[in-house]
Amino acid sequence: MKPSNSLFTDKKFWAYLIKFTAVFCLCYFGTLAVIGIAAPGGLHSTFVEKHLDYVSWIKDSLIWATGLILSVFHIATYTVPEHIIRFVNGNGVHIAMDCVGYGVYSFWIAFVAANKGRLLKKIIWIIAGLLGLWFINVIRITLYLTSLNRDWTLPFGIDHHTWFNIFAYLLIFALIFFYDRSFSGRNTHNKNKNSFPVQ
Repeated sequence: MKPSNSLFTDKKFWAYLIKFTAVFCLCYFGTLAVIGIAAPGGLHSTFVEKHLDYVSWIKDSLIWATGLILSVFHIATYTVPEHIIRFVNGNGVHIAMDCVGYGVYSFWIAFVAANKGRLLKKIIWIIAGLLGLWFINVIRITLYLTSLNRDWTLPFGIDHHTWFNIFAYLLIFALIFFYDRSFSGRNTHNKNKNSFPVQ
């Protein structure tokens, strides 16, 4: 009797799981470390704060893009310190750490990094996925800021953080599907290339 195949004995699965977990933890907890070191007090590092604080760069980009989109609709905004964007003569939104989305970023990076594929292909897919997630976040912040100033209610009473997670993971699942499909054509081509006609 042949031994049954299962995830518990699949070396490829365990190798993938270990790589995924390692990369996810590196990205996620590494980001938390940067946040802690860049913040005043404790283990504060001026060098990290000035040159490696990519979380603040992401916050700034979210604020900039939100203001740009609203300006297209002739809605004036302005920013104040501590990463806050406001309507002129209106309410504002504070871009806190949990608004950045580093959890979903870490998940996507870990998925691609642990998966098959050439390095260049992985880099392209990682960047494309991160930009997509970033754009969803921009739309979320734009709509939420507008809702505060237009007295809109959020659909189904669900808060904007949950809505972001829903759409972010829908995008990730779609990207996973297309990433996997990107190998199907090549595999089919290789099979046809290695096959011989029967005479």
